[in-house]
Amino acid sequence: MRLRSYSTPVLLSLALLALTVLAVGLGDKALGRAMAELLIRVTLVVGLWIFVGNSGVISFGHAGYMCIGAYMSAWLTLKPTMKALLLPGLPDWLAQAQWPVFPAAIAGGLLAAVVGLISGAAILRLSGIAASIATFAFLAIVNTVYSNWEDVTGATSSVVGLPRYVDAWVALAWAVAAIAVASLYANSGSGLALRATREDEVAAQSSGVNMYRHRLLSLVISTFFTGVAGALLGHYIGVLNPDSFYLGLTFIALAMLVVGGIGSLTGAVVGVVVLSAAIEALVRMEQGIEVGQTHLSIPNGAQEIVIGVAMIVILILRPSGLTKGREWALSGRLFQKRGQAKRA
Repeated sequence: MRLRSYSTPVLLSLALLALTVLAVGLGDKALGRAMAELLIRVTLVVGLWIFVGNSGVISFGHAGYMCIGAYMSAWLTLKPTMKALLLPGLPDWLAQAQWPVFPAAIAGGLLAAVVGLISGAAILRLSGIAASIATFAFLAIVNTVYSNWEDVTGATSSVVGLPRYVDAWVALAWAVAAIAVASLYANSGSGLALRATREDEVAAQSSGVNMYRHRLLSLVISTFFTGVAGALLGHYIGVLNPDSFYLGLTFIALAMLVVGGIGSLTGAVVGVVVLSAAIEALVRMEQGIEVGQTHLSIPNGAQEIVIGVAMIVILILRPSGLTKGREWALSGRLFQKRGQAKRA
């Protein structure tokens, strides 16, 4: 029973490893960069799934936690001379700090988790659509603060000069870590209790399940990996801007979760892979491709339209996503429902 449940992260990790080896092995730098971006998205979306997939509460605020983690890592890793020029309002201990990227990314995740604990303590007293609207309000607050706190965040002027540390292999390690922790939590007592509240809130609470406590724990774990994903993105592109962590990122992350299947960890990863491949193909088509003597291209911005249409079609034809809420497992069938694995 347990072996089947924990085969999911192993299979997902092996699949991502195979994709990374293929992308890097082909020697195409653009493909290698696309793979790194895909793996950073895996860390983000799996982090989002830890909360949304287990609780059933749609969160629009996780891009805000990503922003918090990204800027924390930037504060710790930028050269002091660069911080004095771009961010003169930082406290002295932070202005003089110059950490390696790995501990700085962990610090970014921890700060995001602490903010998740504080904000979640208030937001998660709400339920349903009210909680979702509150998470959107949190995102708006974070964006407003980081877009106007000029001496500390650079406001809408981009913070440049971050160490370009993250490549496909670094991103793969964090993606695998996020998948492993997500699986461990989903199969823990807290994860099972939280999913019980997702299926029937009243019945679960009448059985003694403390919904508030389990939701808060899942949010803290979720925001840690979301904050780390923000740090990875910053150290991948080398530039930070608050608008990079706002509505566009929120839409893409939720689209990946919905397309893959919000009910399973496999769905979260599959959604990222499918939509990332689609985005990469559409971006290349916007730039144009040569077919014989003909130059073919699609209008700029077409990728958003195509992704939106794809979401509508999938929601109509497969409301549970591409995986129908099922997990990859080592069994007679490739897909094994979690509930069936529990009874096996």
